[in-house]
Amino acid sequence: MNGEGFSPIVIPGNVWDQESTATILRNRDIAGLFKLATKYTGASQVRLSVATGIPQGRISQISRGQRQVSDLVVFERIANGLGLPDHARVLLGLAPLGPAASARADDDEHQEQADDLAARLDAASVIDSTMVMILSTDTNNLRMLDRRMGAGPIADKMRAHIAQINRAHHHAVRPGVRAELAEVLAEASSLAGWQAIDTGAVNDAWDHYERAKSAAQEAERPAVLAHVSGEQAYTLIEIGRPAEAVELIRYVHQTHRGQIPALLRAWLSAAEAEAASVLGDEVTCRNALDQAARLLPEDDWPDPELPYLALNRHHLARWRGNCLVRFADPDTVEDLRGALAGMDGTFNRAEAGVRCDLGHALLAGGDPDAALPHIQRAQQLATMTGSRRQRRRVDELARLLNRSLN
Repeated sequence: MNGEGFSPIVIPGNVWDQESTATILRNRDIAGLFKLATKYTGASQVRLSVATGIPQGRISQISRGQRQVSDLVVFERIANGLGLPDHARVLLGLAPLGPAASARADDDEHQEQADDLAARLDAASVIDSTMVMILSTDTNNLRMLDRRMGAGPIADKMRAHIAQINRAHHHAVRPGVRAELAEVLAEASSLAGWQAIDTGAVNDAWDHYERAKSAAQEAERPAVLAHVSGEQAYTLIEIGRPAEAVELIRYVHQTHRGQIPALLRAWLSAAEAEAASVLGDEVTCRNALDQAARLLPEDDWPDPELPYLALNRHHLARWRGNCLVRFADPDTVEDLRGALAGMDGTFNRAEAGVRCDLGHALLAGGDPDAALPHIQRAQQLATMTGSRRQRRRVDELARLLNRSLN
């Protein structure tokens, strides 16, 4: 039951003002009253039994019209259990509770809420910087699992992780810890947003990124805010609005230009190039790729300050190939082969994308036999990671391949 049988039954106030409800009450039609509770709250017979103190078997008999209620004490239990307001109690033939009873109920509810809030605040108060670091490490571990396995196998862990961080952040009082939790929440929500894009849940993705942006703003971390805002642009690409994606990424880059590291600026430039390539704007695409190459630091990746970014010269080559394959660039095949050779084997979903691009480029170059193993491997990886985004591309390439081979 998951606690459902013990939750109070709250019928919307306007239901008691309906004429049909008044008729039920005047007729003391308890079966009809139970039907109202089920209709407007989804209350099961178990919940009705717990709320009214009437055995479930008797609830069933009353609901089927096999048993009538005549005892005033039982009417009182039903009225209390279903939360009848005073005017509804009068129609049922019961005395109103009056202001004193209402005040006592209000006091009880206030105390219950106060106790609940105090318990939540106490639970959040145990979170310190060490625990925040542990939560951040958990996010990084989930990120690595996502790269290898995709979103599906870790979906439950991801939901529980975000719920835990969100709960702690929502009730954190100390400003320093609250800001640290906000940063972790932003990064975890951004990861969830990317997973939602990959599985085709674009509405969920947008909501994850909105939560991530709010948390990043509270944490006062421009780099995190720029990253999650840039990733959110991919939801626009997914729904066929690449021009708005280009506009958003440019705005993010210009707004945070002086506050974010070069690696993140390179990532934003590459993201702009991808959006421009989808738009069909080759000039903007190439200019953005060139800018990304200029901005990319020489230092080895990963950057511990930017754990959410996977970008080095091999990844940029992958990105370049993904963009320029749309313009039939003759150098795309070599770019993609170099990117594939430089991948470390942990980016299974990304490898699926590279192989899709390489298969596409080889098909465009008239070499379907060379494209075949890449498309087949991309299909395996997309299936393994549950990537609907890559599966769409694989299916399209498979159709093109069949036409080329037949």
